[in-house]
Parts: sequence; structure tokens; C-alpha cells
Amino acid sequence: MILGLFYLVGLTLFLMTGIHVASAILMTALVSDYFTLQILPSMMGNILWNTMNEFLLVAIPLFILLGEILTRSGVADRMYGALAAWLRWLPGGLLHTNIVTSALFAATSGSSVATAATVGTVALPTLKSLGYQERLVLGSIAAGGTLGILIPPSINMVVYGALTETSVGKLFAAGIVPGIVLTLIMMGIIVVMSLLKNVAPKDERKALALAQRLKLLLDILPVALIFCLIMGSIYLGWATPTEAAAAGVVGSLVIAAANRTLSIAMLHGAFLAALRTTAMVILVVMAAFVLNFALSMAGVPQMLSEYVRDLHLSPMVTIWALVVFYLLLGCFLEAIAMMVTTVGVVVPLVVSLGFDPLWFGIFMVLMMEMALITPPVGLNLFVVQNIRLSRGHITDVYIGALPFVLAMLVLVALLIYFPGIVLWLPHQLFT
Repeated sequence: MILGLFYLVGLTLFLMTGIHVASAILMTALVSDYFTLQILPSMMGNILWNTMNEFLLVAIPLFILLGEILTRSGVADRMYGALAAWLRWLPGGLLHTNIVTSALFAATSGSSVATAATVGTVALPTLKSLGYQERLVLGSIAAGGTLGILIPPSINMVVYGALTETSVGKLFAAGIVPGIVLTLIMMGIIVVMSLLKNVAPKDERKALALAQRLKLLLDILPVALIFCLIMGSIYLGWATPTEAAAAGVVGSLVIAAANRTLSIAMLHGAFLAALRTTAMVILVVMAAFVLNFALSMAGVPQMLSEYVRDLHLSPMVTIWALVVFYLLLGCFLEAIAMMVTTVGVVVPLVVSLGFDPLWFGIFMVLMMEMALITPPVGLNLFVVQNIRLSRGHITDVYIGALPFVLAMLVLVALLIYFPGIVLWLPHQLFT
């Protein structure tokens, strides 16, 4: 237990210095190893090589590139306009469009930050001109963006699969139903808030004829095709997740060409942005593998499992304790850092208590979603603050996102007491 606390305190102290997350993780592993086994210096080369030689991780830059190309191809703009024509009659009006556009774009992006930035750039000018309450607009964009890591494909699920040797295809399938449920819960919260107080002005624009709205559905087709291409090729056994990601990139290029937005300048911007994001993610993952190796060799996961068993806590009490733990951790750590620094210890613990690692993967992704919109370090909050049109304080984004944190907590409770929400679809597709 002392050794486990040493790792936790050491990592916290390194993070408080403000150095890069990957550097903090790696230094924690090295310093801890120096006072224990002293085997990392001779083993690190093999660990890093084996990490980077993992074929599954190639999917990460491909999914990031896919999202960048679609972002720059004008797909989100057209999709937002099509959904607005269909959803603006609901209480809350175009706030629902923010959530549903985020959900659909998440089905191709794999990144919460890309989803929030793309939908925010499209939605904010329209909603501001129509007089919507700014706080809830900002909150709905930040929260909707989190769907980018729950609805497949998801970069975070690829990382979890690589760290825990869990099937990424099954993780993708497991995220579909919870993603749809969370989208509906978020929309329900918007309806309730709209009925209780005036958060959305009455839309005075003339409704489009049915024929026009049906025609606008064609603007949703590109996203649907990319989603079917990626997920269909995986579930039909035609491609691995990495190969499916490559097929998705090719499909996005075809869509960009059809939209007449494909150019050398656009590709340069997409590749450069994808390169920066990939470098950040892979560096953190490499450092996490080193830390997980050090933890495993020191016996920390096994020790923690035995300690929890000796406490004689029920599995439900333990999992709710993990909810509180991740809520607190998410206030200070970025989402993917939160995953890679805890998965090596927590997953063996929950598996020893009888939880399915596939179910826990979706649980962990959901807790990471909350980390993206909980202050003070919620990454999506900063993204939305940076793209907002007014120069208000970031507390507006904090307050606007709080109702959607409640929506995620509702889904957490549903997943804990009804695990079939996660496990039903994977069992149907892979048995």
C-alpha cells in the first residue's frame, strides 16, 4: 500500500510542476523504480519498442486524420443545417441540433476535442444571432463534444484496448447503445430546462416544407456512409479496426473531393493537425506502458486487489467508490492521461471483483467524458471558450455544462445496474 501511495503522490507532484503529462508519467516510473527494483533502465528500450510495434495503435493517427479531413470538407456545416430543419420544433430548438450533430459527427471523428471544435464553430454564430441563452449553448456544445469518445470509432477505446488487450471491435460495439442513450438523456435535459425556464427563444422562421427537409437529409448521408464503412467492415470481418480506419480516410477524401473542398492546402492543414495530436497521444501512451510495467513488476495491482478483498466491500460499493475517485481525478487530469495512469491498477482490481473488462472500458470512457467538462481542467471547456464569439468569463461554460454532467451521472447509474446496455450489442455481433 505504501508503494502504491508513493506512485500516486509522486505522479501528483510531477503533474503539479506543470510539466507535460507524458514526462510526469515517465519520471514517476523511473523514480519509483530507482527506489524499488531498478530494472527500467535495462528494460525500457524493449518496452517502448513493443509498444510502438503494436499494429492496433496505427488506428489512432488514421482516425484523427479522418476527423480532420471531414472537419475541413464542409460536412459538419451541411449536416448541422439539415438537422436544424428537423429538430428546431422541439422545446429547446437548436440546442438539440448541437447534441445530435455532435453525436453524428462523433460517429466519424473519434475525438471529443475535434467534435466540440467543429460543431461549435458551425453553431455559435447561428445561435447567437437568434438570441439563445449563451451559457446553455456553450454547455451543450462542450457536452455534445464528449460523445466523440463514446460513440465509435473512438481513439480512447483504441488506447484502452491496447492497454488491456480487449477487443477494440467489441469496445466499438459496446459504445453504440450507451452513446445513443446519453444523447437522448442530454436532449431530455434540454427539454426539461426549456419547459421550466426560457432558455431558447421561439423560432420565428418559417418551417421548411416536407419535401425540402427530406432533400436536406442527403447532407447527413456522407457521415452515415463513413460510419457504415468503418463499423460494417469491422463487424463483417472484412477489416481490422486499423484497416477500417484507413478505409475511412479514403472515404473522407472521396467526400471532400465530391464537396470540392479537396486541395493541397486543406490536406496540409489536416495532416499537420493530425500529426500534432497523434504525437501527443502516442507519447502519453508510451509513457503509460512504462509506468504500467513498473507497477506490475512491483506487484501494485495484485496488492491493491488483495487489499480491497480484505476490506470485504461489495462490488457495487467498490464501483461507486471508483465513480467518486474518477470524478475527483477528472478535475485535475486530462481524459486520456486519467485513463493511462490508472488502467494498469484499476482494471485488474475490477476484473478480480467479477466485472467484465469490456463493460469497464465503457464505464471508464464515460468517466473520461465527465473529465472533459468538469472544471478546472476540462479540455472541452477550454476548446469552447476559445471559439466563443463573446469575450465572457469561462465560468459561463462551466455553468452551462453542469446539467450535462448530471446526464452522464444518470447514465453511469444505468450502466452499473443494467450492464446489458453495454454488453447486449457486442454479444449479438460477436457470438
